[in-house]
Amino acid sequence: MMSNKKSVLSLAFASAALFSVSAIADKTYVSDQGHTEVLFGWNHAGVTRQNAEFTEAVATLNLGEKLEDSTVNVEIAVDSLSSGFGKLDDHLKHSDFLNVEKHPTITFKSTGVEMTGENTMNVTGDLTIHGVTQPVTLATEMTLNGDHPLGGRIDYYKGPWVAFQATTEIDHTAFNVGGFSTGPIAITINTEMKAE
Repeated sequence: MMSNKKSVLSLAFASAALFSVSAIADKTYVSDQGHTEVLFGWNHAGVTRQNAEFTEAVATLNLGEKLEDSTVNVEIAVDSLSSGFGKLDDHLKHSDFLNVEKHPTITFKSTGVEMTGENTMNVTGDLTIHGVTQPVTLATEMTLNGDHPLGGRIDYYKGPWVAFQATTEIDHTAFNVGGFSTGPIAITINTEMKAE
């Protein structure tokens, strides 16, 4: 289980690389912590649907003139997991579920991007959780590429931005994150990224 506002499976950040290359090539984008969410949900023992998020993550998207040279890297702090219930957070973080003492970060490194529509794509990459690395694919939609709507009023938002939503599902048992969840873990990422 994993994901909130400042997150890691920001995996989909590579989606930006596919739109209007001339406008964004040769730029580095960094996730805006205040407008990034990494949310995840699971079925608890077949009884209820539960949700949580990671609140601290850093994602960096490097775009080259050739899209195949573009890369995205994400690092999430496992200790930032938040479900809204402290005892559950502690159990997930400090047990065999995520074992934050031994595995303090979750990482994602992109390996490729495949366009599926004008503003949609599949972003593939290597996701490492609990010390185990597995390939994942994020279904991603680009929701902004260019000037931020707030750029005309707030200096912070001036300059190039990209934004997107991405979703995926993972088998937590493949990452040795065990117990009590029935079915896959659903992950949703929403992020705004600012050019450095």
